[in-house]
Amino acid sequence: MTIKLALASGKGGTGKTTLATGLAAAAAMRGMDAVYVDCDVEEPNGHLFLHPEMEHSREVRVPVPSVDEEACTLCGRCGEVCQYGAITALPNTVATFPELCHGCGGCAMACPEGAITEICRPVGKVEHGRAEVPGGSLSFVHGVLNVGEAMAPPVIDAVLEEAPSSRLMVVDSPPGTACPMIAALRGSDFVVLVTEPTPFGLSDLKLAAETVEQMRLPFGTVINRVGMGDDSVDRWCEERGIEVLARTPFRRKLAEAYSRGELLPAASPEMRGWMDRLLDGILARREGAAR
Repeated sequence: MTIKLALASGKGGTGKTTLATGLAAAAAMRGMDAVYVDCDVEEPNGHLFLHPEMEHSREVRVPVPSVDEEACTLCGRCGEVCQYGAITALPNTVATFPELCHGCGGCAMACPEGAITEICRPVGKVEHGRAEVPGGSLSFVHGVLNVGEAMAPPVIDAVLEEAPSSRLMVVDSPPGTACPMIAALRGSDFVVLVTEPTPFGLSDLKLAAETVEQMRLPFGTVINRVGMGDDSVDRWCEERGIEVLARTPFRRKLAEAYSRGELLPAASPEMRGWMDRLLDGILARREGAAR
């Protein structure tokens, strides 16, 4: 049975990808069957740390409406059912806006004349391969949204579908609390919210925690760069009964390793032990919940 472990943050720059790649690598370094899944499709950067050899790539397409103007009577029913403004009947034609289309097919079903069919439009790609780490290897999957596209969820869904079956799936979700983050977290067994001890970190942690609570997913927090800010995040988590899974110190040598694109468990024995303990704690929680 696969354990889906998702890492999320209310804002960018908290160290989410550093932690996600580190946990996936730590699992592989101890012989665990693991896959790293980068769902931050607008700006995927897990490959900068894991350096995978890509073995396969496929295009991601979404269905969008195509209107037969000869059959169309300009009744406007298609625009009435579309909740996203992707199609509308004008006095002399039907205008479509493919970038706004969510591919639901409602307009085609609602058209009384059968004048609407669906065609596929490319929005991005999924690539997968394998990454070597000291003492092991792991599967790697990421998605890349085409420049100018507004909707990431179709590519995120494709990335998750492409991920091979494994003992542990580490999902690096997009930052924020909008639809892309929700698409990446859906179905997770456990969510790690990565934050930092600053006023901005606390503000965005509150939004992320509220979102995960609404999704009814178990979660805890990791506070990165402890020592650079204050204790407001700790105090808020204590007040809310949210478990702080771990705290990473604010140290120059860790920042230097990150700047060189090094995996933290491989760069520092201290961080290897830290990652192992964090991973063990999360797995123990999930296995205990399953019993």
